[in-house]
Amino acid sequence: MKKLISVLTPCFNEEENVEILYSRVKAVFEQLPQYRYEHIFIDNASTDTTVEILKRLAAQDKNLKIIVNVRNFGHIRSPFYGIREAYGDAVVAMVADLQDPPELLPELLKKWEEGYKIVCPVKNKSKENPLMFLFRKMFYSVLDKFSEGSQQIKNFTGSGLYDKKFIDIIRTIDDPYPYFRGLVSELGFEYATVPFVQPKRLHGESKIKLYALYDIGMLGFINHSKLPLRLASFIGFGVALISLLVAVVYFIYKLVFWETFSAGMAPLIIGLFFFSSVQLFFIGIIGEYIGAIHTQVRKRPLVIEKERINF
Repeated sequence: MKKLISVLTPCFNEEENVEILYSRVKAVFEQLPQYRYEHIFIDNASTDTTVEILKRLAAQDKNLKIIVNVRNFGHIRSPFYGIREAYGDAVVAMVADLQDPPELLPELLKKWEEGYKIVCPVKNKSKENPLMFLFRKMFYSVLDKFSEGSQQIKNFTGSGLYDKKFIDIIRTIDDPYPYFRGLVSELGFEYATVPFVQPKRLHGESKIKLYALYDIGMLGFINHSKLPLRLASFIGFGVALISLLVAVVYFIYKLVFWETFSAGMAPLIIGLFFFSSVQLFFIGIIGEYIGAIHTQVRKRPLVIEKERINF
């Protein structure tokens, strides 16, 4: 029997892109008759015509399957749930904005057939905003340097090909807010990389705004590094030591020049604001870790489905 390839595409308000992506994926598999395929779209309660377009296409093609969520469950939970609901021999995660070119599929499948359980497209170059690409590249490098226990894959977004064995393990992980690309390296499967030039988004604007990027970045750090907490301890100790030395110096000066030396209010005010800002910063860091723990212990479902089509 032919191997089944599941292509998983999360989407939210991508009415201008979903039909183009569907057509390009279909065209690629028409050139790969040795495989069966299904294209699963998991929609995060789009408010435009995305779902209507997908339903029209699904009525004509049973290879197209749709999961519609009752509400928007975010950019982390919905894709992770969708991957767990794909039961092909291999699952290919592919974003809806066409920045993961479907034409990479033959190369991904070739590496998979060579025995790699995970094949990761890595964007060595990008036609997106150069400043944003540089920022992402720096983040991947910093996260890789300070991750504990696993080496992170640089310039890897989480899109790629995953063998059924990897997906089976993913289904056993009870994490309501996972950092997926971190799990890829943490679980230790042998992987191959496929370099590519990331194209510009074809239509519309990215739905992942600045806060979402911060959310992903912080999630990566708190899941794979204790550096922020240790940094708080080191800086706290260092600042306390410096403060003690300054206090001793001022005390000695006052004893020696009792009548003429006046400390003034400036050191007091500067010290007060400095220590306050340091404390607030690290309270925020600790809050991120506590927030992650709070998310874990609530054990909420990843998503709640509204409907399924063609399953």
